[in-house]
Amino acid sequence: MGKVLHYFASGNTANGFQSLFDSNLAGLEHIYILKGGPGTGKSTMMKKIGSLYEEQGQAVEYLHCSADPNSLDGVLIRSLGLGIVDGTAPHVLEPKAPGAIEQYVNLGKAWNSSILKERKSEIMAMNSQITILYQKGYAAFKEALAIHDDWERIFISHLDFKKMNDLTEELKVELFGSHQVDKKSTVRHRFLGAATPYGAVDHVPNLTEDITNRYFIKGRPGSGKSTMLKKFAAEAENRGLDVEVYHCGFDHNSLDMIIVRELGFAIFDSTAPHEYFPSREGDTIVDVYERAIEQGTDEKYEVELNSISTAYKNKMLEATAHLRQAKSIHDEIEKIYLSAIDFTVVDEIYNELLQEIEQLR
Repeated sequence: MGKVLHYFASGNTANGFQSLFDSNLAGLEHIYILKGGPGTGKSTMMKKIGSLYEEQGQAVEYLHCSADPNSLDGVLIRSLGLGIVDGTAPHVLEPKAPGAIEQYVNLGKAWNSSILKERKSEIMAMNSQITILYQKGYAAFKEALAIHDDWERIFISHLDFKKMNDLTEELKVELFGSHQVDKKSTVRHRFLGAATPYGAVDHVPNLTEDITNRYFIKGRPGSGKSTMLKKFAAEAENRGLDVEVYHCGFDHNSLDMIIVRELGFAIFDSTAPHEYFPSREGDTIVDVYERAIEQGTDEKYEVELNSISTAYKNKMLEATAHLRQAKSIHDEIEKIYLSAIDFTVVDEIYNELLQEIEQLR
């Protein structure tokens, strides 16, 4: 079986829907953009193709959907220069070289339009409801981020910046040593996890399963974890090393993890909602609170911190509830489309696509 990576390349954030698709599709020579409504088999088709090439020993990357983490937004097989992606809203892709690189695959050919036209008003009403629910969800995430900023301010005011810089420099030496590569670095931007209708979801165990040295950063909001990771990402790029940069699924301007596979290390923010602990040789905890935060800060602000934490969690639950309700309505739309789909046509489209892909070898 080939090496498999699972990750998110788009997310529901405090700044609305954000996509990092372009970073992950860069360099691919053959991109198939799937078009079609809900329930037309886009995700199933991508899973089947990914699984087929896994079994043939190819490395496969699965891009999960933040609206439904059990569904796919894309599948990439870099050895073939191949990407297959869902090109429907909200992750609409602008082709760079239509026909030369990107090809559209229209799954709409498989539906019976007369059935859908009969239920047009129902579909439009439900789509409007979904739009409103996502707007409410994003508004709640934005309020949660404002609360989180209050949380950060407490610890920023008690952060010893010199100690934090010293820790960063120590780790930089440990992570990079004297490694320098005479090539241009490839930088891939992704999300560590995603805010989904089921809450926060991540794929850290999969992404780091074959990494020799994993560094688990422990700390508090505002203790400089993201700033540290940005410095390491820049260092990797400056040294010509390929780097995977994982953004926070809640605040895409913050970083949660970087992986440099050439040096066999991953270093990530291992606090809730993506909290992990060492479980094997090569795992190390980096305790920022112990190293750089004024001792006793937690105790000094205990009442205020508890209040902020509760308000933040409640607002995140509110946002998640909106996403969950939107998914429920989306599921109802899918049922309508499923009733109008001729899956023998979908199978024909799949077989045609597979034949084209086989010619890429």
